[in-house]
Amino acid sequence: MSMNKQEFSAESFIVAPVRDLPKSGIREFFDLVAGRTDVISLGVGEPDFTTPWNIRESAIYSLEAGHTSYTSNAGLPSLRNGICDYLGKYYNVEYSPQSECLVTIGVSEALDLAMRALINPGDEVIYTTPCFVSYPAEVLMARGVPVPLVTKDCDNFSVDPAELRKLITPKSKVLLLNFPCNPTGAVASEATLQEIAQIAIEHNLIVITDEIYSELVYDDCKHVSIASLPGMKERTIFLHGFSKAFAMTGFRIGYVCGPKAIMDAMYKIHQYSIMCAPITAQEAALEALKSARKDMLMMRDSYWERRNIIVRGLRSAGLDCVMPQGAFYSFPSIKCTNMTSREFAEGLLKEESVAVVPGSAFGPGGEGYVRACYATAEEQIIIALDHIKRFVERHSK
Repeated sequence: MSMNKQEFSAESFIVAPVRDLPKSGIREFFDLVAGRTDVISLGVGEPDFTTPWNIRESAIYSLEAGHTSYTSNAGLPSLRNGICDYLGKYYNVEYSPQSECLVTIGVSEALDLAMRALINPGDEVIYTTPCFVSYPAEVLMARGVPVPLVTKDCDNFSVDPAELRKLITPKSKVLLLNFPCNPTGAVASEATLQEIAQIAIEHNLIVITDEIYSELVYDDCKHVSIASLPGMKERTIFLHGFSKAFAMTGFRIGYVCGPKAIMDAMYKIHQYSIMCAPITAQEAALEALKSARKDMLMMRDSYWERRNIIVRGLRSAGLDCVMPQGAFYSFPSIKCTNMTSREFAEGLLKEESVAVVPGSAFGPGGEGYVRACYATAEEQIIIALDHIKRFVERHSK
């Protein structure tokens, strides 16, 4: 008996949310840079500092001491104690290290856990944009509906609470915030956060707050965590990690704190999919909390100096640029060139060998801008600014 043989298509087996998901706009652009040694990169969002020696030394000692086993799924008790002490001291929010804290593989895993624990198909997640590229992708992979809340340069890229209210529907479940912001460097004031908190309480929203850049704020700006505001700890999932402030990107250590019921759900997903973060990296993170604050402040001061240089240089080149109050990114407008952000980035790379990221990679509201990271050497920034100025002068209308 013969059977009709269908042509095999591997693609047909891929679930729709993943099949239709675009690749990272950042990584796609940097494929163009790969292998080139003549490029000055203002693109990759990574500290140019080597991880402080005392942190590296603790990792080395951990290996020499034979600490190569699993840890508790939730992470080393000593690290969770250290994290909760740190948040109590510097963020004015108290968490139980036993039931409200989980060590993760970077903030990326923490965000993925939160989405999978909270989102049912069709639930709406409001997220601020321009934003880190994974936010809407994480929502889609959890079968949720991403709803962009566009921030604007006229508001210094902070949230307009009135615009937030307009987006809320009966399907709204989660509000995702990132301050200080990647890619804009925006910081939300305490007054703005209080308005957002009131909206979240009124509409019974869960707030996920990604505060990975929160140590890196400048001038007289003060970072306030929305989790510390009245009525918010019980409805906030707090994401943080060691990559940015402590120059530990390759260690891949993050953490999440939140209400016990939600943490229990996230813990189960983590338990089955990850097991635990690497013990060597966890012990290095504990050392960062114990002894690396002085190094962190030194790096922050260096970013402050570079921020002033890059913003001054971009403005001198004819590009409008909001002064970033946090993180290590500038987000200048390139509208004077009448180019799209991708055309600008590709042209700058081709003609002047300077790499920036198209604003369109960061979602709605990003077109008309580029992201220029200033976590690179000061002399390289100065050279890059000269090249940008030449490029803008050639292409301004």
